[in-house]
Amino acid sequence: MTHKIAILGASGYTGAELVRLIATHPLMEIVAMSADRKAGLEMGAVFPHLRHLKLPTLVKIEEIDFSGVDLVFCALPHATSQAVIKELPKTVKIVDLSADFRLRDPAEYEKWYGKPHAALDLQKEAVYGLTEFYRDEIKGARLVAGTGCNAATGQYALRPLIDAGVIDLDDILIDLKAAVSGAGRSLKENLLHAELSEGYHAYAVGGTHRHLGEFDQEFSKAAGKPVHVQFTPHLVPANRGILATVYVRGDAAAVYDALAKRYVDETFVEVLPMGEHPSTKHVRGSNFVHIGVVADRLPGRVIVIAALDNLSKGSSGQALQNANLMLGEEETAGLMLAPVFP
Repeated sequence: MTHKIAILGASGYTGAELVRLIATHPLMEIVAMSADRKAGLEMGAVFPHLRHLKLPTLVKIEEIDFSGVDLVFCALPHATSQAVIKELPKTVKIVDLSADFRLRDPAEYEKWYGKPHAALDLQKEAVYGLTEFYRDEIKGARLVAGTGCNAATGQYALRPLIDAGVIDLDDILIDLKAAVSGAGRSLKENLLHAELSEGYHAYAVGGTHRHLGEFDQEFSKAAGKPVHVQFTPHLVPANRGILATVYVRGDAAAVYDALAKRYVDETFVEVLPMGEHPSTKHVRGSNFVHIGVVADRLPGRVIVIAALDNLSKGSSGQALQNANLMLGEEETAGLMLAPVFP
């Protein structure tokens, strides 16, 4: 049976990435796509690299008939998804790519996003979408909240270590480099080529980045007590990719063993041989995560490095992986594309 799919917010980067991936899926058909300012246009006019695909014309959300839709990917801006998802039929499964349902505690959502949550019942229902750690819950969910791309990268490096108890939970530092597509497609002065190229800079320094809410929530849950990490993101002049360099206290062999054992059966997460470290170039355009472990020259300190593509495994690829589980299909369907290199 072919599943009927709608993509809301298809004119953004994550929407286009969803279309690219679903085009290779054997059991999904895109039957509706929405855009706001681009309504009335063909997808090929908005994204010429998708011109070869037969796709529905972009329309306003209110013009979509959801009666025949099995699953909706909601790739709308933060704070927009809540109002839209509240109005969708209860028979439709939903994967939300925004931040609207990632945080379980309404107070935490208001703290990090500056306004009260407008769909509290749905917030309680949503399952956090880090696939490899919530697979069973995702299978039975109606609403799955995709993770932040930075948050996903840090968690792939750290969650097995917290679960295994092999690191000092009071001394964790995440130094992260993120490509510019993570900031979305809207025009912003600081993202102009002349402003961004030939350099990179830290942002949200000192604990103000919203993805810290996810780190606090997920790491504390895994540890059974409050865990607060030090996190500094940097914007780099690249189109795709996230590289997280994580500094921890522990034994390098134990750290490597915990990661290798946790991911040994995971298709999309590969732990590199001890001492090797990953590059965003080696996961570009794919749903794969590469993780490396290096023993620091200082005794008792370890460096863990994780790389993924922010638009794929960090967002749209993760969303499709979760949708496959929700629809009872092979988890890897539409996602086995090899990375693009060079």
